[in-house]
Amino acid sequence: MTKKYLPLISILLIAAFALAACQPAATATPAPVVEPTAAPAEPTAVPAEPTAEPVAEPVEVTFWHAYGTGSAEEITLTKLLEQAAVDMPDVKINVLQVPFNDIYNKYRTDVAAGSGPDMFIAPNDSLGDDARAELVADITDLLAGKLDGVNQLGIDGMTVDGKIYGVPESMKAVAFWYNTDLLPTPPATTDELLKLMQDGTPVSLSYGCYHDFGFFGAFGGKIFDDSWKVVADQGTGVVDAMNYLKSLYDISKANGWPKNDSEGLAPFIEGKMAAITNGNWAMGDYRNALGDKLAVTALPAGPVGAATPFLGVDGFYINPNSQVQEAAIKVALYLSNVNSQTFMMNEAGHVPVRTDVEITDPLIQGLVDAFNSGAYIRPQVPELGRYWSNFCGDADVFEGKTPALDWVTTNTANANK
Repeated sequence: MTKKYLPLISILLIAAFALAACQPAATATPAPVVEPTAAPAEPTAVPAEPTAEPVAEPVEVTFWHAYGTGSAEEITLTKLLEQAAVDMPDVKINVLQVPFNDIYNKYRTDVAAGSGPDMFIAPNDSLGDDARAELVADITDLLAGKLDGVNQLGIDGMTVDGKIYGVPESMKAVAFWYNTDLLPTPPATTDELLKLMQDGTPVSLSYGCYHDFGFFGAFGGKIFDDSWKVVADQGTGVVDAMNYLKSLYDISKANGWPKNDSEGLAPFIEGKMAAITNGNWAMGDYRNALGDKLAVTALPAGPVGAATPFLGVDGFYINPNSQVQEAAIKVALYLSNVNSQTFMMNEAGHVPVRTDVEITDPLIQGLVDAFNSGAYIRPQVPELGRYWSNFCGDADVFEGKTPALDWVTTNTANANK
């Protein structure tokens, strides 16, 4: 080949290479796309909303009390029950106020007929009789481990024959209340009290078998011996106490002074009476009226020793017919817990049975001191009924119809029949 053809060949080769470089590279054949043969099916139903848990109806508990309308106790209890409705929404508390003079008979009648409230609160005046008659439920097992912080006195007050029949709430006994503006120093002895009244200082004493009892011990008198036989006619203590009380009664009657705690309430809080004998259930009313002028101490001591008023324990009792006993116990424990007892102490004058309640009120401390000085724990024995049934007709002595000696002798004989 001659040299003149070489450039032409080169040009042709370059063109061939350039043309080859412009062709696309070989690739894999893509998989055929399958078109859908039909549109996706719509959901056949709308999913249901999540079902809410059913709200349980609150357990209903019927509760009776005997606090007077408008009293500090009733007002304070009402506030506690309002708070209980907030703190325990699973329990509905239906409250009925029953007059104190009616509550025991109404409760017993209803329970005997198979009905009655689920629970009620009252003093342990006749707890022994009610427990033996099975009118209140034995709640020993339901309270197992739930009375921590309650002192033994309170538990003993709710106990009959080793079984617990109530949730203890407070302690009560008769004491000597006075207005410090009218009586700066209270009488420490029965002689001082007698002279005080003889000199014209207005004192509202309560005369009756409940209030009388404290003076028996002051004069060395005993109603029962250790075997619960009535021995009021042994020695002269009970006779001496009744004669002493009659002398005070004569002064009260001559001056037109009140002769029971209900008559004496208004004159005392109005500042017309220098002193009054009553239980601490009235403290709220006294304090609201007299404020810092109110003070309290033990009943005057007698020639033999300290006065011995009945010391009672208030508590919540459960109806044996109740179908919601556990809920009733829950309510009772709430109304007697440390906060509730503190509130009842500060607002209504209740002396707490709990050892974990801090006492800062001098009136409460005065009551505690008075109780410790000689209060007589109310016995829960059947024989106590012999006292109530025979020695509550003391008006005959006070009105001069029967000499104290004859009255004591006759009633002692009747009590031991």
